[in-house]
Amino acid sequence: MLGEGDSKTEPKAPGGRRAGGRGPERPGRGRGRAGEASTTRLPAPTSGAAASRARARRGGAWAERALLRAMAADRRGKAATLALRRRLLSSSCRLFFPEDPIKIVRGQGQYMYDEQGAEYIDCINNVAHVGHCHPLVVQAAHEQNQVLNTNSRYLHDNIVDYAQRLSETLPEKLCVFYFLNSGSEANDLALRLARQYTGHWDVVVLDHAYHGHLSSLIDISPYKFRGLDGQKEWVHVAPLPDTYRGPYREDHPNPAVAYASEVKRVVSSVQEKGRKFGGSPVSCAVGLAVLDVLEKEQLQAHAACVGSFLMELLGQQKAKHPIIGDIRGVGLFVGVDLIKDKATRTPATEEADYLVSRLKENYILLSTDGPGRNVLKFKPPMCFSLDNAQHVVAKLDAILTDMEEKMRSCETLRLQPEAALLSPPLEKMKHPTQIHY
Repeated sequence: MLGEGDSKTEPKAPGGRRAGGRGPERPGRGRGRAGEASTTRLPAPTSGAAASRARARRGGAWAERALLRAMAADRRGKAATLALRRRLLSSSCRLFFPEDPIKIVRGQGQYMYDEQGAEYIDCINNVAHVGHCHPLVVQAAHEQNQVLNTNSRYLHDNIVDYAQRLSETLPEKLCVFYFLNSGSEANDLALRLARQYTGHWDVVVLDHAYHGHLSSLIDISPYKFRGLDGQKEWVHVAPLPDTYRGPYREDHPNPAVAYASEVKRVVSSVQEKGRKFGGSPVSCAVGLAVLDVLEKEQLQAHAACVGSFLMELLGQQKAKHPIIGDIRGVGLFVGVDLIKDKATRTPATEEADYLVSRLKENYILLSTDGPGRNVLKFKPPMCFSLDNAQHVVAKLDAILTDMEEKMRSCETLRLQPEAALLSPPLEKMKHPTQIHY
């Protein structure tokens, strides 16, 4: 392994991507005084751990501990990490790509890096709204951690400042806040509040819904309870408003009203029967920083623009590849429904799994979802770019074309639509070079 002082050529990851970084040097880097070339230039770190070591050398006991951790991470290969995980963690804690898991050691923006420095486009982690390791968010967490991190039962300005900022983004009636660790905790609290207010246990949920990992939420999640203890008598399931596979489809005169009537029917049936660190100073400082980034970088408008472009590109792929049955979504939350045949719309589960695996080989991280695990689910960080969208869809196009030529495991992969001959090559498609909000 090359050390930081080595002068050998910087290694490249498989597929030609540069290890340890992203593309060419930025303007102004590696220069001395104006007009002079610097006499020395440090080579780029060969891994995320190497970058951590470089930062750690800036001094202090904390930095020394960070250096030791980074060196330890450098010494442990992926196989050793996987063996430790299998020995120490429950097998129910599943990995992405279990046949060939990737070891991620660093993230930046919409990119993630493995222990070899290979760069992946992240289309999975929507939780990192403003991108991985945004410097303003990291700085806010670090600065508050140096001063205080405790629970919300003490007075502190961060929690009220964060609540006030959030209230300014919401309708006036939504003005009282609870801060919790996760969506599961939030849904569990909402359920308890509803039961306290109504005095009833009955809950109406949508078919295939998933609300969280807690026992109270598994009980109201058809996605989960059907494979476990079954449906409780106080849980009432309404049809999923699916205009592609559901009882009321695109050809129905008013599917929205029809699905709403189904919910009303379920509610009427029920009525006839008569039936710790959330809010800490650090988490609130991070929340305030995220709001700052969303506003300053106009990420909501950016996500709407890029999402619209992504939907347009995917729509062209639908015309070209019969295996794509439907595309739906808003902003950067998009689903691509893969089908085995057009008549029955049978989910193409195996084909979707194969496609996700091939995308991973091309340094694109994507997952599947839906009752049939056949929906490609795009939910990248909001800094996902127009170029990222074009690159991802170009790879998707190439893999689907290859599947149609070689795999042909289902009817839709054997069809050769005329639209494929009329569809323009993706590399010739234009996207706006500037986004005006």
